[in-house]
Amino acid sequence: MSSNVLALYRRITRWPLGHWLFSRAVCLKAPYFATIAPRFVALEPGRCELRIRDHRRVHNHLGTVHAIALCNMAELSAGVMTDVTVAPGMRWIPKGMQVSYLKKAVGTLHAVASSIAPAPQAASGYEWPVAVRIVDAGGEAVFEATVQMWVSPRTRP
Repeated sequence: MSSNVLALYRRITRWPLGHWLFSRAVCLKAPYFATIAPRFVALEPGRCELRIRDHRRVHNHLGTVHAIALCNMAELSAGVMTDVTVAPGMRWIPKGMQVSYLKKAVGTLHAVASSIAPAPQAASGYEWPVAVRIVDAGGEAVFEATVQMWVSPRTRP
């Protein structure tokens, strides 16, 4: 599956509106993430970048981007990066997330998920940490997270 996602990204993003189409396809597969209206801007093994615009629907009562919207950005970017990085035949699921809210999140936000260490080539399950950093339009960090992914072999019935 991982090579399929990366191949789709590489193929579809050559088209006009390709990044938008890819982002929509991901949100069709995992509908909850559509709540933040993400736009994927880069994807390769070991790295995923996406952004969200500052919409009222992601605001909290203070008018800033809600903490859970930031967590959604982290989980989505970490998950898609993991999907295109781990060995074929492996599946993944977030096991936990440690987050730090560094300053008020306003404006367009840009998330970068990257592997902290190379993905092991293991035949059994393992925990794999993914680092996510979200910055504002000025390049200042507003949020950082480590998402612990549980990666294990796909089971076929």
